[in-house]
Amino acid sequence: MMRFDMRAPSTGAPADELYATALDMASWAESRGCLSAVVCEHHAAEDGYLPSPLTLASAMAARTTSLTITVAVALLPLYDPVRLAEEMAVIDIISRGRVMYVAAIGYRPVEYEMYGVEFGRRGKIAEEKLGVLLRAKTGEPFELDGRRIHVTPPPYTPGGPMIAWGGGSVAAAQRAGRHGLGFFAEGGGEDLVAVYEEAARAAGHEPGLCMVPPLDTATTVFVAHDVDQAWDELGPYLMHDVQAYAAWNVGKTQVASISSATTAEELRKEDRTHRILSVDQAIESVRGGAPLQLHPLIGGLPPEIAWRYLQTVADDVLPAT
Repeated sequence: MMRFDMRAPSTGAPADELYATALDMASWAESRGCLSAVVCEHHAAEDGYLPSPLTLASAMAARTTSLTITVAVALLPLYDPVRLAEEMAVIDIISRGRVMYVAAIGYRPVEYEMYGVEFGRRGKIAEEKLGVLLRAKTGEPFELDGRRIHVTPPPYTPGGPMIAWGGGSVAAAQRAGRHGLGFFAEGGGEDLVAVYEEAARAAGHEPGLCMVPPLDTATTVFVAHDVDQAWDELGPYLMHDVQAYAAWNVGKTQVASISSATTAEELRKEDRTHRILSVDQAIESVRGGAPLQLHPLIGGLPPEIAWRYLQTVADDVLPAT
């Protein structure tokens, strides 16, 4: 799997190079065993974190023919749900049903301030908009507050593209179950599985796909022939990612992708969120059924460096699995 958040700090490659490379990588990867490309969303980030994941997803869909693309996450309270359903319908047609979505409420007040949406009401706002989105995305007309809603053209996927709900709280798990959606957690512990399943059945739904990653899940992986050299080369870019997320998640300890490391040396010793595997370790991981969660352009990693590590996966790991 490959994830793209498109951070482009001044210490990394320019944004135009990173975006062009992300599209090239999506096209390259679909013929080399990639399961999914994941694009993310945040706003008002100093390093230019991707604010428009649907745009990038559409561009990737146009460059590929079989690759599954996941928008994870879409911050639903910041969208007009009818307009979002229209965008989803067009992307669904372009991709022929290959783009799915994980919606959530987010956690950064600055994003809500920028959009003029009340942060303290984000759960209630999400609940209202989710109901509208799930009806609108089907392409079937309906009435809402005296308005006729009819999203056209109809989506390629019957009933519209797949939408799951994301988050790491009891409320998020309950919302997913209540609306009959799959649940993709960012952490929060195995107890959320039971909460999700109970809420789904109480609402008359059979529980769907539920993913609650353990805290030791490696959410950023690179593969190298010389792991020591790779840490020297990649360390600054990995640490930009680590420190940026840590600054946004002060005090959070139940999120799988968050590290408290302050140096690359500490990050390596943690051996948890960000890992650089040897070729043999990567082969063993894939043979054991665990996908490699690659983050090839992390922290604005220059494309010429990023491609070398991807090529190692393609040339030395995949043939052995």
